[in-house]
Amino acid sequence: MATPEMSDVTTEGVRVGATAYFLPEESDPTDRKYLFGYTIVIKNDSSKPVQLVSRHWLIIDGNGNHDDVRGPGVVGQTPRLAPGQAFKYQSFCPLKTPWGTMEGEYEMRRDDGTTFEAKIGRFFLTAPQPAVR
Repeated sequence: MATPEMSDVTTEGVRVGATAYFLPEESDPTDRKYLFGYTIVIKNDSSKPVQLVSRHWLIIDGNGNHDDVRGPGVVGQTPRLAPGQAFKYQSFCPLKTPWGTMEGEYEMRRDDGTTFEAKIGRFFLTAPQPAVR
């Protein structure tokens, strides 16, 4: 079964889509360095404004090693999304294996101060494999 090309999950009206791509020019397989870029689109399909406060990523490489990454905002921003608005950003993830997965959540805050975690569905980081002859 092929891995899905992207993830697409909606939590409490906040839709998060994620897709990844291999960066061969930034990678060095002989040094166990694989760099992947990823694109995230966050869309507020709810009826109330929300603001992204923080992020949590669970990154698992091909050897099963786990890396928990937490921090404020994304790419230096804490976007506030009115109903119908979307925010798109790109970032990257280094691995020591030619494949892995990412998943997590964004802490979102409504104007009334309540918070919830918008899920980021698992997506795959995969480097192309050389053809077998």
